Amino acid sequence: MAGIIDVPKPRVNCSMLSQYTNRPVCFVGCVEKVHPTGKTFTVSDGEGKVVTVELNDPLDEELSGVVELIGMVSNKGGIMATTYNMLREDKGIAFDLELYNEALKVVHDFPQHYPFEVTSSG
Repeated sequence: MAGIIDVPKPRVNCSMLSQYTNRPVCFVGCVEKVHPTGKTFTVSDGEGKVVTVELNDPLDEELSGVVELIGMVSNKGGIMATTYNMLREDKGIAFDLELYNEALKVVHDFPQHYPFEVTSSG
């Protein structure tokens, strides 16, 4: 069985999470607050909405700025993260979450042009 990292997954924002309960997703957001235990933190999307992220193991590094998460959407609407990657500013150019959010809307509005699932051809 393929792991969550190996399967295609949609890129989503907070308002799309409920459509993907118990399914793998990719989420990009800005770290808002890290719990002292390091096992949960909150991130905001390009619309300013916030989601709670849970980890199996506590963080072993300081987490801040924009992160890309891969994980499963829980029944509570949070994300059980399998992995995360901090998106560092490149040459002083900050990641534009609002623009990213607009791109997500286009991708989800036109799935025939931007499929996230690999289909086998006949």
